[in-house]
Amino acid sequence: MTLETKKSVFVELGKFLSQFSEDASVQKSDVLYNDIFFDDFNNLIHLSQSHNGWYTPEQVYFSIQSWAEALTKENIDKWLSAYKIDENNENPKTVALILAGNIPLVGFHDFLAVLITGNRALIKTSSNDQHLLPFLAKYLIAVDENFKDKITFVEGKLENFDAVIATGSNNTARYFEYYFKDKPSIIRKNRNSAAILTGKETNEDLEALGEDIFRYFGLGCRNVSKLFIPKDYSFEAFFQAMFKYQDVIHYEKYANNYDYNKAVFLMSNFKLLDNGFLTLKEDSSYASPISSVFYEYYESIEKLQKRLLEDTDQIQCIVSDNLTANSIAFGETQKPQLWDYADNVDTITFLLTTK
Repeated sequence: MTLETKKSVFVELGKFLSQFSEDASVQKSDVLYNDIFFDDFNNLIHLSQSHNGWYTPEQVYFSIQSWAEALTKENIDKWLSAYKIDENNENPKTVALILAGNIPLVGFHDFLAVLITGNRALIKTSSNDQHLLPFLAKYLIAVDENFKDKITFVEGKLENFDAVIATGSNNTARYFEYYFKDKPSIIRKNRNSAAILTGKETNEDLEALGEDIFRYFGLGCRNVSKLFIPKDYSFEAFFQAMFKYQDVIHYEKYANNYDYNKAVFLMSNFKLLDNGFLTLKEDSSYASPISSVFYEYYESIEKLQKRLLEDTDQIQCIVSDNLTANSIAFGETQKPQLWDYADNVDTITFLLTTK
């Protein structure tokens, strides 16, 4: 398969995914193999919550639409233009992928990177997300059967691979680092995202920040779990903007976490700010529990910039109004581009340079 052929297959996948949205899923006449895949994928979306209670149709549709928007010819060409990729890759590697399952299709970028560089993907899915990616793999194979020998899903022990990309917690990362010590690897650990507020944000800014906080119920590493605020900051405008997301409390799993974590905080006599579906706690940590956001005061932007630089290995994204280098605009953390790499580790370069 040439690089252009592989690109075109993923563009077809993007067209397929573009048909599915929360408002209405409508078949398009120019999409390949809709007669085989459309109805089954629509059903799978609605069954996803029975497989994983966090995978509500709203969240799954959002993930699907994000990938539909990413998988265009223009985006793929722009992404890959920075690399020199062997057209035919006569010596493909088998790359083991150990995927997370915290948000729908969270491992798709690694899957895409391995295949677009002409390598073979040996995939161990998370028990929390075992159905979406295998379905999309079947669609790719239907579009081009050459992918059939490039994609393998395994349930047991991973064997016969040349490199590994594994995503997990800090605890599992230690296991991965030991187990895969003799293989080229990318091992991803816990990371969290933070936002810097000045008190000058508009209501639109803060409502957009709510998207960064509540999308996927806050389960992703790109979700904002920490706020940096100036002294004497008033949370009144913040809570007014968050009101838009009040329906989150109607989801049982989120509500259970809200009740539990709030009770734990109160029993520990922590001072909390609470609006009935989100608690705010002053804490120096970046990783807050579900339904809670930590906050911390800063003295000056300069000192905060230095602190964030020192904490780089704990941070996935920083949201601000251009207060730090490479900061992300409010509301944009869950819309990464193909060239936005997890942990800032360039997966394509890793795949191209690994022997």
